[in-house]
Amino acid sequence: MPPLPALTAECLRNPAANRQAPYGERRSAILGAPALVQAERELTGWQGYAVTPLHRLPALAQALGVAAVHYKDEGSRFGLGSFKALGGAYAVARLLCRELGARLGRPLSTQDLRTPELRALCAGITVTCATDGNHGRSVAWGAQLFGCRCVIYIHATVSEGRKAAIACYGAEVVRTPGNYDDAVRQADADAKLHGRFVISDTSYPGYMDVPRDVMQGYQLMVQEAAQQLAQRPTHLFVQAGVGGLAAAVCGYFWERDGSERPVFVVVEPDRADCLAQSAKAGRLTAVTGDLDTLMAGLACGEVSHLAWEILEHGTDGFCVINDQAAIEVMRLLARPLGNDPVIVAGESAVAGVAAAVAACQSDAARQALGLTARSRLLFFGSEAATDPQRYAQLVGERAEAVAARAAAQAQAVP
Repeated sequence: MPPLPALTAECLRNPAANRQAPYGERRSAILGAPALVQAERELTGWQGYAVTPLHRLPALAQALGVAAVHYKDEGSRFGLGSFKALGGAYAVARLLCRELGARLGRPLSTQDLRTPELRALCAGITVTCATDGNHGRSVAWGAQLFGCRCVIYIHATVSEGRKAAIACYGAEVVRTPGNYDDAVRQADADAKLHGRFVISDTSYPGYMDVPRDVMQGYQLMVQEAAQQLAQRPTHLFVQAGVGGLAAAVCGYFWERDGSERPVFVVVEPDRADCLAQSAKAGRLTAVTGDLDTLMAGLACGEVSHLAWEILEHGTDGFCVINDQAAIEVMRLLARPLGNDPVIVAGESAVAGVAAAVAACQSDAARQALGLTARSRLLFFGSEAATDPQRYAQLVGERAEAVAARAAAQAQAVP
């Protein structure tokens, strides 16, 4: 079996971690079991819904010196290539139900939105957001699904491939100067000017309801993984942009397992580590600059306020990785160790795995994060090759070819 790539990461314990704190009413109001029940009822009824696979990687576990490694592969989610399909589109549906329900004076469901009467009303509503790629694609798909209009903002460094993937769902795509956070501000300003509804995955003072819906949709993925596992994981390494995905995962296990929940580690690119910097400072801290990282879905400089409500004390540790670590793990999953499954994983999907590989190669990090031979690691592979051209450049093989090898491998398993 070939050796693992030698990776490094900056790993630190969270000085504000509090494993004894109860989840509490405040956090339950952000991410709680009743809201997940509603999200599950809606999303599992959508055409194309299917539980995504949970891959077991025993050879990688052996190489890392842990008991088990599992990878929740979101690449097939609703045909959109990422877990974001559970968030943005669900938030679009929730907003349309709230807005049109208020106009008509009766509660509405997403099934109601499909009727000719309601679809005609949806056509008069425009939703909008800023995106690094996947969230905007989900919002555009949701808008197309329910018949409303859509304007998506992308910043200067978003690739043409990601832009085209959004536009194919009928959205108007506007490119703005600056970074992701600049695009967020432009989308918000234009929405106020033109009467549009913002469907953002990041929250800020005065804007909380929609990002809460987004995170509640994400929790369906976490519930699926928990139900697929025979044993609870001991460690979760979860990548973060604004923190919505990380908060959804952390909140799910914190609410159910309390102080016995898995060790939770947030992973960020070294050029967009706003959560780690906030933890170091003991307050919300923005990272400025162009945030130029290959991990496009994680290129965010400002933390979502709702996510921080959960992550500030719920996170046990932070790991910060560089772009090369992500590339190495994309290649590792495409050409795995031993008989581990072949996996098509995009740049942002692999951050958690990369951080764990680096941590397991460092005695100090293993000790700081409590990694032992009995540890069971869970990762959320948040995207497939959502930018196929970039994937081929980084991996040295087209995503279709890797996927074909994965399919052949699956068929060969008795």
